[in-house]
Amino acid sequence: MTRNRRGREQIDCEEAVRRLAEYLDRELSQASRAEMEVHLQRCRDCFSRAEFERRLKARIRENLHTDQVPQAFHERMKTLVEGLGE
Repeated sequence: MTRNRRGREQIDCEEAVRRLAEYLDRELSQASRAEMEVHLQRCRDCFSRAEFERRLKARIRENLHTDQVPQAFHERMKTLVEGLGE
């Protein structure tokens, strides 16, 4: 965390990326959510990443429960998610 000119704490990009999944899943406290929103308003890189991940989650959610999704897609996503935990 850093402080702005008014002495208020602000999260940095590293913290924003760490909180991103919880933010997108609406699992953050109101205060943490507000910090994320302030950061995303001023940081184009983090905003772009958040938008990409939001759209990816929506796309996966849309296709997860259909018979049209190939098994290979499920396997790739499983591998990708497991790799994030390392």
